[in-house]
Amino acid sequence: MDPSPLGSVDKALLTLDALGRTGADGATLAELAAEVGANKSTLHRTLSALRHRGYAEQTDDGAYRLGPAILALGTTFLAEENLPALLRPALDALSAEIDELVHLGVLAGREVVYLEKVEPQRAVRVWSAVGRRRPAATTALGRALLAAGPLHDADDDATLEPYLVPATTTARLREALAEARGTGVATETEENERGIACVAVAVLRAGRPVAAVSITAPVERMTGRPRADRLGALRRTLPDHLPPGLTVASA
Repeated sequence: MDPSPLGSVDKALLTLDALGRTGADGATLAELAAEVGANKSTLHRTLSALRHRGYAEQTDDGAYRLGPAILALGTTFLAEENLPALLRPALDALSAEIDELVHLGVLAGREVVYLEKVEPQRAVRVWSAVGRRRPAATTALGRALLAAGPLHDADDDATLEPYLVPATTTARLREALAEARGTGVATETEENERGIACVAVAVLRAGRPVAAVSITAPVERMTGRPRADRLGALRRTLPDHLPPGLTVASA
């Protein structure tokens, strides 16, 4: 690897990497110095600067670990306004492989919001558009997000009821969530538009959903072998093109 153009910044970044590997218990100055390859006095100054900005902190016994400012960076990086650009390469790759319509959505209370839409070469006419909302309980995107997030362990009627809309029932929502948890893939067939079906997976960071990605196609292309091909692309192609730190939900 080429040497860093600014050694002090590189040392701070290497220190952050090392702190990230230590976990909540942290590491001593000597341990970090050995891992980073710096003398203790130099590293102490680096850690002091990181602590000043909240990127590092010390435990009661003097060990160093990551500070809360790191969490703020991660939250900003994966904010709604950044997700379309961050995930666009993955959406493009998925749509190109299967030549189908691909959506990106996030959960907003009891609704799913469409953040991005990648059109295939063969047009599919559906109602969706960037910025539109639909009840999470009736869409594959929403079901994937609910199953991986707020309704991950929920199965009682009282918990499910707030998400219900006239278009679905408690029994149907419970069945859809069980399918998503059991297979890692949420589905919807002609529940929003006649002749249209969707499959979706949740995109996770540290086990928590930050978004969902769906494939939308005519029903005839969502049965048998064509369906298996689209599910395979969701499970294979999408993860291969996600940014580091993001994964897709699995069974």
